[in-house]
Amino acid sequence: MEQTATWFSHYLRLADAVVITDEHHIVLEVNEAYERIAGYFAKEVRGLRAGFFKSHMTPSSTFNQLKQTLKEGRSWSGVFINRKKNGDLWHSSMTITPIEQDGNVYYVGIFRELEQLREGTYISRRKILQLRTELLRVLAISCEIQDPGIEDHLKRVQKLTKKLVFFHNQRCRLGLSEEYMEHVANSSILHDIGKAGIPEGILYKPGSLSHYERMIIETHPLVGVDIFNKISKEFETDLLQEHHEITRNIILHHHEKWDGSGYPSRLKGQEIPFEARVVSVIDVFDALTCRRAYKEAWPVEKALSFIQEQKGVFFEPEIVDSFIQLRHQLKIAETPF
Repeated sequence: MEQTATWFSHYLRLADAVVITDEHHIVLEVNEAYERIAGYFAKEVRGLRAGFFKSHMTPSSTFNQLKQTLKEGRSWSGVFINRKKNGDLWHSSMTITPIEQDGNVYYVGIFRELEQLREGTYISRRKILQLRTELLRVLAISCEIQDPGIEDHLKRVQKLTKKLVFFHNQRCRLGLSEEYMEHVANSSILHDIGKAGIPEGILYKPGSLSHYERMIIETHPLVGVDIFNKISKEFETDLLQEHHEITRNIILHHHEKWDGSGYPSRLKGQEIPFEARVVSVIDVFDALTCRRAYKEAWPVEKALSFIQEQKGVFFEPEIVDSFIQLRHQLKIAETPF
């Protein structure tokens, strides 16, 4: 045990917060940086399971990926939302590494509090994009937690948006940068965060909505932009503020229609931001083909026919053409759409 304590000490001297657990994820030791950030003293947490500081705001998919990676004996990195002793949330970039010592396996978790990174601290561009993607996903799911099935919808929209925007760029030779297209795909996961402000009785009402209820539903893009503006301002970091306009456009305008009959601004044709036009097609397709509390799922071919029928009405014609061609290519390749 004395040898074990010796190798512990090397990690505990790190400037970042450190938590060391045994193979059963029972906390063995934490360092001073962890005590300072989380507000717990080491004597309070020794012997507790490492999940005691969960906020329940980190997506379950993140935990599943973590468990699988550690099970395979590999290190895992990602973004967690944890809760401090005083109840405050803290976002951390975390790396957990399995260490074998004296025939036993230990896990060393190193946390860096995202809110407290000093200006000028180096983070690679790739890592920044990864962190931003993870933060957007956590934010989207947290805002729509009232709907237990929403996470899968959001991830599908994000995945299909990425495929479509890259395919459309190549087909139409638009010359869009890869970074821009990545931001469009990543930001698409936030398209409906404004629904967090809509009463559930209206949001999931079976059957048709009254005129008054429809007016309330149509406020969700405006609510969503307000939510995003406030949260990104609170972060005081480029992780959310960079390419802010792309995210804002998607949230605000993904229900605009090519013929000008959409909402909230009744924009028409090219007046609708490009990123919103792309997300609009994907959002409608996924909504049609998925079963919800208030509707049955449409067959894929019926949904594709609807998208075609609304070409030049709801949707930009060129984007619809790319969407249908992309669907055909993926179907031939037997890749799930």
